[in-house]
Amino acid sequence: YHRSLFTYSWRYTFPMRKSSRITGFFILGLLLFVAILWHVVLREDRVGNMTVSFLDVGQGDSIYIEAPSGRQVLIDGGKNASVLRRLASVMPWWDRTIDVVIPTHPDADHINGLIDVLGRFRVGMIIHSSVEGDTPSAKALNEAMRQEGSENVIAMRGQILDLGDGAYIQILYPDRLVTHVATNDGSVVVRLVYGKTAFMLTGDASDGVEKFLVVLDGGQLRSDVLKAGHHGSKFSSSLLFLGFVNPQIGVFSRGCDNTYGHPSPETVDRFMLLNIPTVDTCTEGTITYVSDGNTVRQK
Repeated sequence: YHRSLFTYSWRYTFPMRKSSRITGFFILGLLLFVAILWHVVLREDRVGNMTVSFLDVGQGDSIYIEAPSGRQVLIDGGKNASVLRRLASVMPWWDRTIDVVIPTHPDADHINGLIDVLGRFRVGMIIHSSVEGDTPSAKALNEAMRQEGSENVIAMRGQILDLGDGAYIQILYPDRLVTHVATNDGSVVVRLVYGKTAFMLTGDASDGVEKFLVVLDGGQLRSDVLKAGHHGSKFSSSLLFLGFVNPQIGVFSRGCDNTYGHPSPETVDRFMLLNIPTVDTCTEGTITYVSDGNTVRQK
């Protein structure tokens, strides 16, 4: 793995005076102490909590999860390298590992940023849809995944990803190989669970996939937070699906200047009809929720 962020060169210099060396060691020790203290305080603040951040990556999706165990999951990476700046706001600056990355499907606004992530972070496992993309973005991601050398898993319904300390991810869809379906309909749909709380994360799945899940899972879909499918497209977040998920909050992950009209007025009306409040990364930036296993609150 090539993860070097800096290029070092060796050049002989005259030895420092003793006082300069002592000063340098003191500053280095002080910085190390501050870093350790920051890490301890940060970890203490997160003990028993799971955080889920809907990153502001413009017109796209990227969701960062940190389980109470400290295990980290990144679902999608947006359309460009801006995901690296957003990750820097929710991860310790020295952390260059992510346990699991999940590209939901090979559309550019979900995977382009992951190419940069794989170039910067050491990733333990990649779970991805079997749907094939023939775009330059999809080919570039496949090559980045090959070079990363991570454990490579095709997402399939019934898989459970144990995040430790009672948190886990259920793969709800696809339920079969979806090599040649439309990329949106091959989106990986997951339900993130911690204690009595849950997050429904659907990628760009259409209302057809939503109906399929309702038939299969019915009352087991209920979740506290729902990421509106396909950035709030009128072809997702159907009334049927909203009713079964019954979220406390809906999240629109989208860019303010998108040319698709997301979120569509029809979708916004459906959330309003069921009295489900919504938040929007366009207006609020990165949105983070904290679950203690019993309740979910916005940070």
